[in-house]
Amino acid sequence: MKLRTLEMKLERVMGIPDPDPAKEQYMTPALLAARLLFDACLAGDIEGCSVCDLGSGTGILGIGAALLGAERVVGIEEDERLVALAQENMRLFSVDCTFITGDVRDLTESFDTVVMNPPFGAQTVHADRPFIDASLRIAPVVYGIFNAGTIPFLNSYIKGRAVISGAVSASFPMKRMFSFHRRDVLDIPVEIVCLRRI
Repeated sequence: MKLRTLEMKLERVMGIPDPDPAKEQYMTPALLAARLLFDACLAGDIEGCSVCDLGSGTGILGIGAALLGAERVVGIEEDERLVALAQENMRLFSVDCTFITGDVRDLTESFDTVVMNPPFGAQTVHADRPFIDASLRIAPVVYGIFNAGTIPFLNSYIKGRAVISGAVSASFPMKRMFSFHRRDVLDIPVEIVCLRRI
């Protein structure tokens, strides 16, 4: 599947109807999700693999992984409303994924690959750390979306556990969703980062 084809398919994913700003519930844009998944697929980390979508939200990353031929996809999300939304999106695409309610810190099952768009920590400092820790505990390879400029922190935080094997600069177009937003669309510079356990 071509990148543009995947992006167009993922544009059909239904967004979050009543997002919680305290939990940084921003839907991953289709283009960003497609880029992450396409790169992971080209590296051999999606097709035929077991994939876990940490903080699965709408299910866009897990569904995209299923569309690209993942053997098994499990998404974990603490908000029950979003788990129901991800399940609805899954049915829309007629793919087989499992979306469950839970805390990423409680995961014990192993996977081949983790895909994730963790909180950036804008509302809660270090909110991304449980996701990084969980991902490296349950899978040897992780693809995540992080704020631009995070790589020095990541290198320090994962030292002795993993290495950054790739990073791509991108933009996260955040549409006006909350009263404190001042622009119709704010482009947040981000990096799609691949971590490999050592």
